[in-house]
Parts: sequence; C-alpha cells; structure tokens
Amino acid sequence: MSSWVSQAIGKINADYQRSADTHLIKLDKINIPGVDIYLKDESTHPTGSLKHRLARSLFLYALCNGKIRENTTIVEASSGSTAVSEAYFARMIGVPFVAVMPAATAQSKIALIEQFGGHCHFVDCPTQMHDEAVRVAKARNGYFMDQFMYAERATDWRGSNNIAESMFGQMSAEPHAEPHTVVMSAGTGGTSATIGRYIRYKGLATRLLVVDPQHSVFFESFQTRDNSVQNTRGSRIEGIGRPKVEASFQPDVIDCMMQVDDGASIATMLWLSEMLGVKAGASTGTNMWGVLQVARSMQQRGESGSIVTLMCDSGDRYQDTYYNPAWVEKEFGSTTQYRNWLDDIPLN
Repeated sequence: MSSWVSQAIGKINADYQRSADTHLIKLDKINIPGVDIYLKDESTHPTGSLKHRLARSLFLYALCNGKIRENTTIVEASSGSTAVSEAYFARMIGVPFVAVMPAATAQSKIALIEQFGGHCHFVDCPTQMHDEAVRVAKARNGYFMDQFMYAERATDWRGSNNIAESMFGQMSAEPHAEPHTVVMSAGTGGTSATIGRYIRYKGLATRLLVVDPQHSVFFESFQTRDNSVQNTRGSRIEGIGRPKVEASFQPDVIDCMMQVDDGASIATMLWLSEMLGVKAGASTGTNMWGVLQVARSMQQRGESGSIVTLMCDSGDRYQDTYYNPAWVEKEFGSTTQYRNWLDDIPLN
C-alpha cells in the first residue's frame, strides 16, 4: 500500500474519531399510549446528513480495494446529500470530485457540494445519472464510486459503530429497549440492509419496515420479487426512491414495505416542523408517515413498544422547494387530506 493511500485512510479515520455520535431524540410530544417514538438525528454529521456515514464507508472501501490513488478523480451519481458528503471526504484527502445529478436538484445542495470543492455535472432526468457518471469517470480516467452498487457491502453491518449498532446501543436504557419496529426509507438500500442484517445478527425480534415514495420501484420489486422492474421517471422525494432496483437493495432482510404518497411525505415533514419543532427534509417525512401508521396500528391492537426512525437531513436545505408553499402546490398539489389525518394525532 502506498504512503499516500495510508495517509488518506489515516485522515478519514482521524475525522471519525473527532466526530461525536448523533443524537437519539424521544418525541415525547406525540401522545399515543404505550408507544414511544424516537428519531435519530443524522443531520448533525459534519456534512449534515445520514450520507456522511455512507460516504466515509465508500471512501475507505475504495481506498482499501486499490481504486483511489493520488489525483484520482472521484465521480458519483447523486441527487445531493451523498455528493455533499463525498465532496467533503474528497477534499479531505486531496482528490477531485464530480457529482452527476439532475438539473432540478435543490440549489442549496449544489452550493454545499461546490463549497466542499466539488464540481456539479447536470443531466435532465434522474434515469440518466448512472450512465453519464460511467462516461464522465471513463473520460477523466477516474473512479465511479457508485453508491447504488457498493453501499450495502462497504459498511460492516456486524459493528464498527455503524448506524444500527449506534441506534440499538442508544436504545439500551429506554423503557422498550428492543424496538418493536425500525422504519427506514431506501435510497441505495444500504442503510436498510445494514439495519436488517444487524437485527438478525443480534437475534432481535425487531421488525424492519422500509417505506418507499411514489415513482420508486423498490416497493413493487419487494412485492413481486422481480428485480427487473423499472420506472421511466425518478422519485420526487430527494435522496430516496429509485427508478430501477439497485444492487444494494436487499429485500430478504426486510420484514415489510409500505408505499407512501408524496403528498403524505410533504405533509408529514411540514407537520413535524410546525407541531414538533423538528425541521427535516422530505425523506424524514416519508419515514415519519410510516412510523405513525405503525404506531396507530399498535394502538388499535393494544400493543406497547418503541418505534425508531431516522432524520436523514435538515430542512434547511429545502427552503426553495419543500418548504416553499407555492412550489409544493405546483409540484404536488394539495396535501390537505394527509394533514387532516396528521392533525388527529394526539399531542401533549
């Protein structure tokens, strides 16, 4: 192993040692008897999202597999948060970074990528991202990081302070220490694979529910066990949902899936902000809609227990989109029916 690679790995590991774990927040304001709801706030990472963990793992995986050398251009297909985090680590070890993304990506995310020294390369449609990233990497004699291929294998699901070990460790002193359900949305599918494998590895009774937005094929693939299904358009909930089944999506470690209307994701995101003071992105809205469905079902069955989900990123990145009422009305139409349902959730 070259001295440059050794130094690069050392820099990434040192950054990890300087970083505290993310907070696990109990949402006490939600008053569903017998059901405790927790939100693990991944927005507090240095790059502001859950994807910080993934980017770190992908860089270490690529470095240790001899794919990144001094001056190797890193190319990624990403709608934003993964690219932000990868730009951060690329700058840390001193290599160029190019993010291939849809032109409609939030301007705040584009600015963050550029702030960390990355370059944004735009395509018209999310379905074009992968092939264009392959082309750009080849043209620059670079390395295509390919989060959708390597996410599930780059993370050690047995431990090493991955998201699952952190989450379950933080729950250990809670009244319902072993969660009834963990709810997670899928972008690459890597996080849900890590959580699902960890649950089985530890012999836990926790169920893993994966929630999927409209225009994503993960739900249909899970239902039919057909990995060839595709969609002609991409998800409108940034960071989650895919038009094709990615290699990192592992259906066999998922207990059940739920498809969530985009309007429900947006309404829940806004409800979280207005009623609970949690300003998150739309993918967290997708997660929380699933959590609340599970909580209501548990209440109806007279069950007690805890439910855990993730706050994937902060809503500060979406002021010009999901938090802009005119933009939401234009892109999604009315979300009133979902907000009416949410307003029936009892609060303290």
